Amino acid sequence: MSEPRVNPNCRLEDQGISGVGNVYYNLIEPALIDAAIARGEGKLGQGGTFLVSTGAHTGRSPKDKFVVRTPSVEDSIWWENNKPMSEEAFDTLYADMLEHMKGKDYFVQDLFGGADPALRLDVRVVTELAWHNLFIRHLLRRPEAAELATFLPEFTIINCPSFKADPARHGCRSETVIALNFDKKLILIGNTAYAGENKKSVFTLLNYILPAKGVMPMHCSANHAIGNPDDSAIFFGLSGTGKTTLSADPSRTLIGDDEHGWSDHGIFNFEGGCYAKTINLSAEAEPEIYATCSKFGTVIENMVFDEDTLELDFNDNSITDNMRCAYPLEQISNASETSLGGMPKNVIMLTCDAYGVLPPIARLTPAQAMYHFLSGFTSKTPGTEVGIVEPTPTFSTCFGAPFMPRRPEVYGKLLQEKINATGATCWLVNTGWTGGAFGTGKRMPIKATRALLTAALDGSLNEVEFRKDPNFGFEVPVSVPGVEDKLLDPRQTWVDADAYDAQAKKLVGMFSDNFAQYADKIDDDVRAAAIG
Repeated sequence: MSEPRVNPNCRLEDQGISGVGNVYYNLIEPALIDAAIARGEGKLGQGGTFLVSTGAHTGRSPKDKFVVRTPSVEDSIWWENNKPMSEEAFDTLYADMLEHMKGKDYFVQDLFGGADPALRLDVRVVTELAWHNLFIRHLLRRPEAAELATFLPEFTIINCPSFKADPARHGCRSETVIALNFDKKLILIGNTAYAGENKKSVFTLLNYILPAKGVMPMHCSANHAIGNPDDSAIFFGLSGTGKTTLSADPSRTLIGDDEHGWSDHGIFNFEGGCYAKTINLSAEAEPEIYATCSKFGTVIENMVFDEDTLELDFNDNSITDNMRCAYPLEQISNASETSLGGMPKNVIMLTCDAYGVLPPIARLTPAQAMYHFLSGFTSKTPGTEVGIVEPTPTFSTCFGAPFMPRRPEVYGKLLQEKINATGATCWLVNTGWTGGAFGTGKRMPIKATRALLTAALDGSLNEVEFRKDPNFGFEVPVSVPGVEDKLLDPRQTWVDADAYDAQAKKLVGMFSDNFAQYADKIDDDVRAAAIG
């Protein structure tokens, strides 16, 4: 394999990583696919895709994620949400991992986290698996050759799926470990081949670094009107709520599908690609994403396929519900060339309500937006985390608690300042259940969700009649062209209205109980918007 240009003063040896086998720096897609196939990591699929299984780990392992507790971060980390690891345990873990790496070949990608040159993070990703290098090359942003010649990483990620941690020796929970050391600018990942750990580690880094610069990091997708980057929208939401699907609107330009920053200049994508769920994916409902599953270089993860024809089965979840495809943004025809947008005109918070209580869309005041942002109510969908086998209602603050190293109020205050400064309109969109809870009702029709979002983004939804929701106090449209009126009033979709009222009362109580933790940390207007 030929070696592209790399900074001669920035090899692994210069970082104290010695004794390994061959090291391949910044290989491009064909070379990485060749290497992965030669090493038996997967197989070539239709159109030049790469088909791979991640083994036992088909989702993230949040219970195995740790932050090293050092004096420099002691007072800024949200320790109730981030498991601590001692400096001594991390040093032992690192030494043992380096010893484990000796004699083995490794693949290195030098990449950027962030499309804004003034705010991006230079990251080196060292992987044991060639296909992990292909994955992260898609998901982060690729420097030009001239930039590689002078590239110096600010943070380094080392990913060794064959390394098994020792809880007694390394201060972790199991043989699987994701350990982040802000002082040493190093992340270690062991005993999991799930590629999503690589990208979410970078997201966690940016979630810590950017707030200190006045930039709001967001677990959201984003798009803008065609030809008008200043007419942008952001879509907050956990995996499975529709961030990727709803932002990939052919009538708008895609900025990105998962992670963004909001600075004083506008919004920018952290990533250079997309990591889309493929369960029940169809050419009719999501043609752009579906098409990537037969394009060269796309990583197809944990999907069942015909051994002879290599045809993918989008409906077979026997491996996992969390089957995915990873591809560069340029595979989407309407993707932004810059991955930049202006100040958002619309802020959409996506929730997957497994209780079947929330309406398909509601308009929020800025204070209500802060309330729902800090609440982060949704349902974890099957497969996205180890152990999740059915929709599980949860409150994931800021719609991304697993990736938030700082306290929620830090992000909430930043978002509040951005919304107040721009006058963005805020919406809560339920992509979960209607007509009953999970097991009784049905998923919200995507056609209706798209129609409501289109009306919100083009401004026409602001012109219709609204009613005040008796449970949550936000405004709900009474009638919207192209959407059944009954769908806009969840109580009418239930066969038993009394059962709906009981379910709504239960959910209101859950909101109130959860929000009690923020009562003394928020402004009066947000407190007034809270449900009591």
